[in-house]
Formats: sequence, structure tokens, C-alpha cells
Amino acid sequence: MKMTFLGHSCFLVESESARILIDPFLSGNPGASTKPDQLSGLSAVLITHGHADHTGDAVQIANANGCPIITTFELAMYFAKQGAAVHPMGIGGAYNFEWGRVKVTPAWHSGGIEFSNNEFEVGGTPAGFLITMDGTTLYHAGDTGLFSDMKLIAGWASIDVACLPIGDNFTMGIEDAVTAASWLQPKLTIPMHYNTFPLIAQDPHEWVRHMEKAGLNGHVLADGETVEV
Repeated sequence: MKMTFLGHSCFLVESESARILIDPFLSGNPGASTKPDQLSGLSAVLITHGHADHTGDAVQIANANGCPIITTFELAMYFAKQGAAVHPMGIGGAYNFEWGRVKVTPAWHSGGIEFSNNEFEVGGTPAGFLITMDGTTLYHAGDTGLFSDMKLIAGWASIDVACLPIGDNFTMGIEDAVTAASWLQPKLTIPMHYNTFPLIAQDPHEWVRHMEKAGLNGHVLADGETVEV
């Protein structure tokens, strides 16, 4: 599995047989250099919840690639109204796609869809994903606080790589993300959801130092940087 960080919580995940995209907040993201029209050959777009810094360019990218958006039921119905092909799922559910398996995990957060006039539409339940492709498993936690059922998630699969938020304020911060990694026991953990906005400013290298003290493997990716797992 090859993973490329595209800023904030967005990752391009590639296996021998497929390319999937998670939480594509590219347009309007000062930390993302990749443009939506630069992404091609995608098998699916996965969305963790309805906030704009995660839904971003999902419909545009999915339609351009002729692929579905995989997300929770209410959010999938919202995207379907926008003209996208969708595959709705629910917390705890799993599905075997041609390119791999997706299991939807809980995430403690909010998920309202915000419009420009400061009105909201119910966006359903926020989620994370366990994604297995070619025998390698990724856990993308989505936006979440620390919760003890992460210990159950660790029992659902042997996690090769985990993407955890460290930005604090809206999600876990540095210390809680280290605790989460200690429960999940991934072979590698990558930080996300930090430094995009002033409210989530963090030093990811401080997080790495805390991870190392705990005997855990943390690796910071710059925008556009790739790691093979």
C-alpha cells in the first residue's frame, strides 16, 4: 500500500489494483498543493463526515473519475442529491468491494453540513474507516476525540498504518493521539488534522517525540509526500 498525504485529513491510498481518496479538502485549503483535476483513475472517494474541510471536492472528483462516494447513509443521500454515485454504509458495517474491504468505525465528533448562510443540514454520524487492500490495513480515524472503544477497533484487524488527528480543540490533541496509538498498536502512525487553521496549530514533531517515548512509530508527512506501508 502506498499513501500520499494531500493536506489536512486527505490521503490518496494506492494498491496494486486500485486508487482511493479519503476526505478531499483541496480547493480552499492553504496547505494542499494538489488540485482536484489532477486526481485520476480513482476507484472510490471515502468521506468520514459532513464538515466542509472533509467533504471539500468530493462530488467533483467522484464524478470526474466515474467512481462512487463511500460514506455514512445520511451523507451519502446528500451527495446523491448533488448528482454523485454513492455507496451508503453504517457504523460497524463492512463491505467487500472489488478493490478491498471497508469497515466503518465510530468517531466522536459532529457532522452537520454547513451552508454559506450559516444554516446546517443533518449530516449523519461521523465515522472512521478500516480499509484493507492487498492484505494491508489502514485505519483512518476521521475527526474524533479519544474513546476507549478504539481498543475494540484494534481487535477487528491488525492495523498496519493509522492516521490520527492531533490538532486538538476539535479533535484529539498530541497526548490523546499517543494514547490512541498505544491502544491501536499500528505498525506506523501518521498525524493529520493539524496546522490548517490557527485553532488547530500543533508541532507534529513534538507528537513524534511523545510517540518515541512511548515506544511507538510516528511519521510526519509533508503535503504531497508518500510513504509505502
